[in-house]
Amino acid sequence: MDELFDSGPKQFGLDLGDAEPVKSFEPDREEVRRELHEILAEARNATNGSPWDERTLKYHKVVFPQMANWLPSDERDQLRFEFAQELERIELLLAA
Repeated sequence: MDELFDSGPKQFGLDLGDAEPVKSFEPDREEVRRELHEILAEARNATNGSPWDERTLKYHKVVFPQMANWLPSDERDQLRFEFAQELERIELLLAA
C-alpha cells in the first residue's frame, strides 16, 4: 500500500520530508548601519525639497524604521528619531 503513495515524482515540492531546514537570514549589521546612515545623510543634505522622488520617499518612510530593527535598541531608536525629524523638515520644504 505504501508503494501507491511513494511512487512517481513529487509535485510542486510538496514533499516536506526531503527538504533541508530553512536557514534564517540575518543581515550584516554593519551593512545595515552604513545604508541607514547614507539615507540619513541624503535627507540631511536636502535643502530645496526631497532628495528622492515620491516613490522613493514613501519607500524610505516604510523601510528605514524596519531596517533599523536589526540594530541595538538604543541605536535603532536614535536613528528612527533623527530620520523622523528629517522627514518632517523635508515635508515642510515640499509644502513651501
